[in-house]
Amino acid sequence: MGQGSGRQERSKKLELATTETMQAEADIQSDKEETKETKTRDERLRLVFGMADLKNKAIGLYNIGQTCCLNSLLQVFLMNTHFTGILRRITVPSSTSQQRRSVPYQMLLLLEKMQSGKQKAVFPSDLACCLSAHRVKLFVQYDAAQLLLTLWNLVKSQVTNPELTEKLSDLYTIWIQEYMVCQECSFETKRNSSMITLPLSMLDSSSHLLRTLEECLHYFFCPEELTGHNMCFCEHCGKKTPFLQSMKLAHLPKTLILHLKRFCFRKSASIHKLCHSLRFPQVLDFSAVLTEEQCQADASEKASWQYELFAVVAHSGSTDYGHYCAYIWSLVECKWYCFDDSRVCQVLWDDVKCTYGHSDFHWGQTAYLLVYMKKNSW
Repeated sequence: MGQGSGRQERSKKLELATTETMQAEADIQSDKEETKETKTRDERLRLVFGMADLKNKAIGLYNIGQTCCLNSLLQVFLMNTHFTGILRRITVPSSTSQQRRSVPYQMLLLLEKMQSGKQKAVFPSDLACCLSAHRVKLFVQYDAAQLLLTLWNLVKSQVTNPELTEKLSDLYTIWIQEYMVCQECSFETKRNSSMITLPLSMLDSSSHLLRTLEECLHYFFCPEELTGHNMCFCEHCGKKTPFLQSMKLAHLPKTLILHLKRFCFRKSASIHKLCHSLRFPQVLDFSAVLTEEQCQADASEKASWQYELFAVVAHSGSTDYGHYCAYIWSLVECKWYCFDDSRVCQVLWDDVKCTYGHSDFHWGQTAYLLVYMKKNSW
């Protein structure tokens, strides 16, 4: 589901050739790294962090075999100056083997490669090899929301500095307070939970289409009755009873990722894509979208819930075949760019709005991930 590769289908022979090429590149890199073993640690650090003062530039990434999903997500991460600021402070792994398996280190090297040359695009081969060592397969379809979570977990688990780990969490983690209330005895339980993306349904409980992002957010935080087969066990009643489940927003991060759930199940259990138009704003005020009952935050927290759109990861095609690209606002140049693998071009807001979707154009681009950034944090 998701990426598909109708226009990027490769034969087994080509896949093998590409894999061998990537291995050859890895061997060459290994030889180069082994010749540097005599260098001091400080020299190695300078090699990595010497480009730290360069600004982000709009550089493409070559598709090395159904990697348009990976490429789009990498661009969203690496165009975020808050994220790259953390990335540049990581501890460089001491051994060559550790460096090859370190996702944040390989992302840092890719960033330097993108910024240090004059080419219009670079190959993410070393990072792809690193990901494959962590069972992230190449030449397969990926759902952008799932792959995003995989990348996030790998980066966070491999950043060894506790201070940087905390900064990563502050940058992306959403905090929710979940409530469960028994409808027979009013017994209430609550717990805090965190997530990296808000998964937003595009249909309400009656399968009616939701037409705006604000409607999706409001519906996400609406209480839900758990009855029938969905009843829960109540410790006070000693049996399964109807419950009222609700979620309240407690904290929002600097970078907020919203997942529009365009892929859903039909009654026949088959998956289909929702292509209808769903509008999303450039400026989003969470405190105006949600009611008082849907928030669990003080006034100072709510005052910071002002966001501006930073990126849109768009999907074109169907559930079986398709393609990903990313529209990203350059924090340095204050311009919109479309990153379509190796092709990068400047676009307008009207071009970004074309990802709203349209039910008559099933193969057209539709927004799948929306990335917002807190105002005044740029």
